[in-house]
Amino acid sequence: MPWSEVYYPPSMGNLPPDVRSKAIEIANALLESGHPEGQAIRIAIAQAKRWSSRAEETAWPRLPRSH
Repeated sequence: MPWSEVYYPPSMGNLPPDVRSKAIEIANALLESGHPEGQAIRIAIAQAKRWSSRAEETAWPRLPRSH
């Protein structure tokens, strides 16, 4: 059964909502491609966290340092 914003693995419960949403999306895609549930959850959480950290890095332009 695919996961949703209402029904998701308990291990995703403490993730911020945007990261959890991305993890759910990734986990569902992994399940569709044949990954076992436990593996899909672990990979999805790790990838969603990486996605979030990259999004934060690009959200604010870095100002050049003045010397």
